[in-house]
Amino acid sequence: MSLSFEGRVVLVTGAGGGLGREYALDFAKRGASVVVNDLGADTKGGGKSSAAADKVVEEIKAKGGKAVANYDSVEDGEKLIQAALDSFGRIDIVVNNAGILRDRSFPRTSDLDWDLIQRIHLRGSFLVTRAAWNHMKNQKFGRIIMTASAAGIYGNFGQANYSAAKLGMLGLANTLAIEGRKYNIHCNTIAPVAGSRLTETVMPPDLVASLKPEYVSPLVLWLCHDQCQENGGLFEVGAGWIGKLRWERSRGRIVRQKNQPMNPEAVRDQWDKICDFTDATKPASTGESLQSMVSVLLQLESQETVGANPTAASASAVSTSGINPAQAIGQKLPPSTFNFNHIQCILYALGVGMSTKDPDHLRFLYEGHPDFSCLPTFGVIPSQAAMMDGGLSSVPGLNIDFTQVLHGEQYLELYKPLPTSGELTSQATIADVLDKGSGAVIILDVNTYSRGELVCFNQFSVFVVGAGGFGGKRTSEKAKAVLPPPQRAPDAVVIDSTTRDQAALYRLSGDWNPLHIDPSFAAMGGFQAPILHGLCSFGFAARHVLKQFAANDPSRFKSIKVRFVKPVLPGQSLQTEMWKEGNRIHIQSKVKETDAVVLSGAYIDLHATSEASPENLPQGGGLQSELVFEEIRRRIKDLGSELVKKVNAVFSWEITKDGKNAAQWTIDLKNGGGALHKGPYPGKADLTFTVSDENFVQMVQGKLNPQKAFFSGKLKARGNIMLSQKLEVILKDYAKL
Repeated sequence: MSLSFEGRVVLVTGAGGGLGREYALDFAKRGASVVVNDLGADTKGGGKSSAAADKVVEEIKAKGGKAVANYDSVEDGEKLIQAALDSFGRIDIVVNNAGILRDRSFPRTSDLDWDLIQRIHLRGSFLVTRAAWNHMKNQKFGRIIMTASAAGIYGNFGQANYSAAKLGMLGLANTLAIEGRKYNIHCNTIAPVAGSRLTETVMPPDLVASLKPEYVSPLVLWLCHDQCQENGGLFEVGAGWIGKLRWERSRGRIVRQKNQPMNPEAVRDQWDKICDFTDATKPASTGESLQSMVSVLLQLESQETVGANPTAASASAVSTSGINPAQAIGQKLPPSTFNFNHIQCILYALGVGMSTKDPDHLRFLYEGHPDFSCLPTFGVIPSQAAMMDGGLSSVPGLNIDFTQVLHGEQYLELYKPLPTSGELTSQATIADVLDKGSGAVIILDVNTYSRGELVCFNQFSVFVVGAGGFGGKRTSEKAKAVLPPPQRAPDAVVIDSTTRDQAALYRLSGDWNPLHIDPSFAAMGGFQAPILHGLCSFGFAARHVLKQFAANDPSRFKSIKVRFVKPVLPGQSLQTEMWKEGNRIHIQSKVKETDAVVLSGAYIDLHATSEASPENLPQGGGLQSELVFEEIRRRIKDLGSELVKKVNAVFSWEITKDGKNAAQWTIDLKNGGGALHKGPYPGKADLTFTVSDENFVQMVQGKLNPQKAFFSGKLKARGNIMLSQKLEVILKDYAKL
């Protein structure tokens, strides 16, 4: 459908020729009523004539359009807007296009040369726009175009006056875009290259002829249409090409220390880093700019006071990232304990959008329901305490600024349905540290246990802005990978609205970051309002899959992986797109209102319907080896630390029955005080055995020699086979076993 401006009133300044004439003709052709403003002056601002404006009005009327001429200077902005009101009763669109040139090399620029250019370009645009502003504000619609120039963006010899005025118009437009947003007044800036009376003085004639105004006008019309939501943009345009510009900033370097003077030598020593645009940032608001300064202050405040030797605090000391992978990888964080009951389960379900309006949700919202269950993604809650409680700050080799930590990716795997009450203990380990140049990625593995039994595994990937450049590797085999969705239409789409209070509700599950509740804190971070937790969107998407493909049965849930892309504002709608590939459901989540992707590369793995749920596996009573492992668990509990010193290895057992895998156990006598894990083990075993339930018990009882079992194929092993000699320490005293 073609764009129409029927009913709109447009003022184009400097519309007697060139670009302005083209704009006026095109707006009129599409139904707009146009005020054709032109003073009729020459390119230097001298003289005055009505002929130019009158000729354009005649062209418009000859084609059946509506237009009136105006011959006032843009310095009389009120008169221009009044002409629109007198003729057409309103003003919808202002295109600030009028301009003159008085080119001089800088030392030859007179006060008049300077002042006249500022008056026509910058002050004139201000006066015309100010006169139109309240009319646009009252009618809740307005579109404003400022005309800048490549000279204003990049500079140009002999045009200091013109460059300053043109860049000033960009600054004016940026602020108007902010102030006008809530009134549906949009202001954008163009830097056109086109043949005109102004450009013919600085371009060859053949180039001027080829850069036609009609190659610029379509952009102006689109930016002024009510369908266009662009606001605060800057565009270079010409010859049929359009490009959007934005600011870019290097990562920079802090060149001072707490309680120490800042000196030019520190600036000199860090100059290459200060000016390094590798992995540059792209701030889009004063809030984002301010956030950087606030982060610097917070980082400096968190530094320990410099010691007795002040010269040791040289600039080179602050140039390091504070990351030492060799020290950090493998370090365990202090264990955390999480006590909960049905209240926390219900609160979490409400926090990720469940409602009694859906009868299927009742099993997650009412503790008296016969199938009362905990949502699978609740598994992230007990594990995140490792980071929320500042555990990362205790890790050697991770001297990082915690104001710069972002949640990048999340993986969760359940080994059995979560209980609805009890005590869970989580143990976090630094699995890997990656150098991404612009920052560091810390991969944190968290195992969560209930009464010593592994319940779930989480992997947090956190991005530390500005902490890269320490010479580390960029990828990790330990990281759970994201996966792109299939290249076809989704098999299912669910759209679910968040509420205005969604973040306020979700934070009650334990994430107290003021970014999600305090408007002033959010503004300091460059956000127009508090944003929703990424793990809340994560919960929405998971329950959509659970309902669509697993009949809300939490025992079907196996694992989920997501990458967090963009924030969501409370009150926006989440659109979850799903693709089924066997037992894997690929996911992509968007904000419905903006079509912005917020979760990408995501998927959920489900247990097949034919698979038994974990609590009904034959190991729950159908296997003789169950009793043996329970005795091993008791021994580890009594002698764990002693056994770890003697053994220092991890053994995994795959128990079969009737030729099929029936159970999996892992004896960890390498980490901490030792542990026995039931079900899949997220880490790597040093030695893995596969043996039938019957043969395992016979070996334990001394009735079957392990060596004979191995050579006859009854016992299979992979890994460091020499470690098998240490099994005697675990399995001695057969009678008790």
